[in-house]
Formats: sequence, structure tokens, C-alpha cells
Amino acid sequence: MIAPMDEGNVGGYSVAYSRDDTYFPVYITAALAAIFCAAAFVTGALYWLALAALAAGFTYYNIPLLETGRPTLGANQYGIFIQAFGLIRWRAIERIDLIEIAERAMTVHELQIVLNAPLTSALVVDWRKQPSWRWLMRLPWRMSHTNMVRINVEPFDQPPDTIHRTFLRMWRYYRS
Repeated sequence: MIAPMDEGNVGGYSVAYSRDDTYFPVYITAALAAIFCAAAFVTGALYWLALAALAAGFTYYNIPLLETGRPTLGANQYGIFIQAFGLIRWRAIERIDLIEIAERAMTVHELQIVLNAPLTSALVVDWRKQPSWRWLMRLPWRMSHTNMVRINVEPFDQPPDTIHRTFLRMWRYYRS
């Protein structure tokens, strides 16, 4: 089996971050970082640099939310791919659940992919080694100690139930 090795061109069904106004604060903090740097240069006060570093850190961490054209999550004939994680083969997946989590005044949907094999054998392609400049950026996934990959599906350009239904349909088809 020859698996695609390029994270940006895996083919099949893919989901990217949506392009809406909720990520406007990333642009605002980038502008604030520039303003604070200019204020530090003009006034010579170092406290402006501390504020600039905080704003720039927030912006840097959230840059992946602005990459709307890049596939972040998806599936093809080999398995489910997750940006900065890898390609999980279909037979290594025990179940795929969509969980609603209540957080303060809102409900967040989380896709939980439970693996039935160790991670090293479940991955067809491992993309966890990122370039050094992306180490501190936001990841679309979290891995729990119970061999479960957890993905917040709220920021994507498709509804959570559509993503879940498509993954379930593809999982049933390709694992047989």
C-alpha cells in the first residue's frame, strides 16, 4: 500500500478551518503587537515590548486558524488524516463518536476517534514531527491516555454532524 506522504495533498474528503469573523481577534492582536513595538521604539519604554510579546504570542499560536485553504481533517481510502498528527488506518479505529460538551454558555462538539491498536501501528503516515517554526502553534487534535484522539470540530467549515456522518460512512465502507 502506497500512502500519500504530503500533508497538504492527501485527497478524498477534507475539512478546513472556516473563514468567518470569529478569528478577527487574531488580526487585532497582530495589529496590537505592531503598535506596541512601535510604541516601544518611539518611547524607549520596555513595558511596551512585554505587551508586544504577549500579543505576538497569541497571534503566533492561533495562525493555523487563518489557514483556511489547507486541509486540516479528512479521510481517504487509507484512513483518517489529521493535520500535524498523521494518517490513521481504518482498521486501527475502534469507534468514531461525536460528543457534545457544555462549556459555560455554549456547547462544543468534539470528534473522538478511539484506536484499537497502539499509535505506532495505527498510523500509516506520521506527521507529528513539524518544522521548528510550527512547534508552538495550535494543534487541531489532542491525544488522551486511553488511546483516543480528540478533535474540536467547531472551527471547521462544515457542521459537526456532517463531518461525523461522513467519517462513519467511510469507516464502514473502507474497513470491510
